[in-house]
Amino acid sequence: MKAARLLSLLLVLQTRQRVTSVELAERLEVSVRTILRDVEALSAAGVPVYAERGRYGGIVLLPGARLNASHLEPAEMDSLSLAGLDSVQRAQLGITTAHDMAIRKIAARRAANAAGDTNLAELVIVDNSGWFAAETRDTDVADLALTLRSRRRLRIHYRRSGAEHATSRDVDPYGLVSKSGRWYLVADDDGTAKLFNLERLEHYEALLEPAATRPDQDLRSVWAQLKQRSEGAGEVEVTVRLRGTRVDLARRILGSRLQEAGPGEDGWQLFTVSYSEVEAVRQLLQFGDHIEVLAPERARQRIVELATDLINRHNTPPA
Repeated sequence: MKAARLLSLLLVLQTRQRVTSVELAERLEVSVRTILRDVEALSAAGVPVYAERGRYGGIVLLPGARLNASHLEPAEMDSLSLAGLDSVQRAQLGITTAHDMAIRKIAARRAANAAGDTNLAELVIVDNSGWFAAETRDTDVADLALTLRSRRRLRIHYRRSGAEHATSRDVDPYGLVSKSGRWYLVADDDGTAKLFNLERLEHYEALLEPAATRPDQDLRSVWAQLKQRSEGAGEVEVTVRLRGTRVDLARRILGSRLQEAGPGEDGWQLFTVSYSEVEAVRQLLQFGDHIEVLAPERARQRIVELATDLINRHNTPPA
């Protein structure tokens, strides 16, 4: 919209006072010709802005001219209240434009009361995507978020991890969570809180009846329970001997599951790893000869079975 573009132009000028037409065009994603037309329109409306010709020219806002545009619109306040999202996640939610406008307003107010300190946003970058993460998401996160605003039940067609086909179910949604670059729907399924990975959500539709979420719970409380369920101490505690050169890697991969148990010998260290079931020890195979499972015996035996299967597969020529 032209009105929004004119406001953005003024906010940039209020922060910098003099900006080249090329830079303005790039920031507002329009042509230089459009920027010059906008400057003419603002000038005709009585705004003290003009185009200065020459090598060091640009678009200039007269000193002392201040636009009181620091008040945030509801969408802009929404975008700022979602602290911690990076640019990719804001784009997925469809709030990039509102967020950029809010930041321009804050910058304009900061410029009016500048104390010479560097803006913290210029010193910090937030990127919530996982390392080497591939973009595989099909669900329109922004559309789903808009649907959830109605607080109605959802009929989802969802494929469980490892399943070949999706099944249909009615759930009562609390909201969305972004965790390690992935989006999840948090909802009650027959009264039990569950996480639904949007990458496996094939289709959804809002039903007529309101969501029957538990009255004593909200998105944050339910997410805290789900997170504790996933990251809390498991029922099976596995004792391992880990080569010292792989401790940092193990901490990155295993996270809070890994707990130091004591010093080892000859460059090795002792740790415990918590799992919900013995079968989960297959995760430790990725450490190869840098790890040894010591206890319990059933976990050690499962590693032997898995390693034997790997040996047999690799001793046989591929078909």
